[in-house]
Amino acid sequence: MSAVSEETETTRVDAKTNRIAAAFSACKAQGRAALIPFVTGGYPTLAKTEELLPALVEGGADLIEIGIPFSDPLADGATVQHTSQVALEQGTTLTDCLALVRRVRAAGLTVPILFMGYSNPFYQYGLQRLARDAAEAGVDGFIVPDLPIEESDEFLEPFRAEGLDLIFMLAPTSTESRIEAAAQRASGFIYCVSLVGVTGAREALSDELPAYLARVRSHTDVPLVVGFGISRPDHVRTTAAIADGVVVASALINHMDLLPPEEQVAGATAFVRGLAAATGKDGQQVAVAAGSKG
Repeated sequence: MSAVSEETETTRVDAKTNRIAAAFSACKAQGRAALIPFVTGGYPTLAKTEELLPALVEGGADLIEIGIPFSDPLADGATVQHTSQVALEQGTTLTDCLALVRRVRAAGLTVPILFMGYSNPFYQYGLQRLARDAAEAGVDGFIVPDLPIEESDEFLEPFRAEGLDLIFMLAPTSTESRIEAAAQRASGFIYCVSLVGVTGAREALSDELPAYLARVRSHTDVPLVVGFGISRPDHVRTTAAIADGVVVASALINHMDLLPPEEQVAGATAFVRGLAAATGKDGQQVAVAAGSKG
């Protein structure tokens, strides 16, 4: 590799890595946690997903997680499973989701974007090709729930070469050795599942969440993000006090599903804005300026 190509590669990798890091750094400077809403690519339609992404940013999203439709989403509850099924029935593919990101980047969307998906479609696409195409499209990282930490090297190598973060997931039942393994490999952030079970809105958060996060924090300085079961502003407020980021998935989807199609995009913006206002570390409301992060 020539000196020029080495410099180009380094610049590209640094830019990719820094987009997620910059988002968490900005949130920390503002005294709040990052808000990370989740949508499924192709739900309710691919065109509507494309409208939703900037609408989420207008509402205050700091990063966005896009679910890649899959027929056997083991970590997902009924709500996200349904969205995946609908998207698949409409023919949405991983290639479609990459093209979607490419379009919204071209339109000016700058917040970090993560793909959340299962290993089978990624293997079928080809990991080297996936890393290259994802980086070119503007994806910043991947969350792969069914990828064991100990077997992640074949993902890590091509992803890191393209500046993509591979986000590892931990649960309240994770052992100290498993937490340490995640900490040793982590970049971007660590996804701390708030409960034992699948995704889905819940009425209350676990009382064990502070102790669980403290256990993970003792192993790493990488940002800690909490997801699964977070559905209301009070959940966000409680989690923001002890975590660096908060993922909201099923509650957002459920809210949109209650609205007529023509109101879903505006409704998503309003819903996310209410959550974003609760991300303050000191429990104070956060002012969210419309479109301030787009």
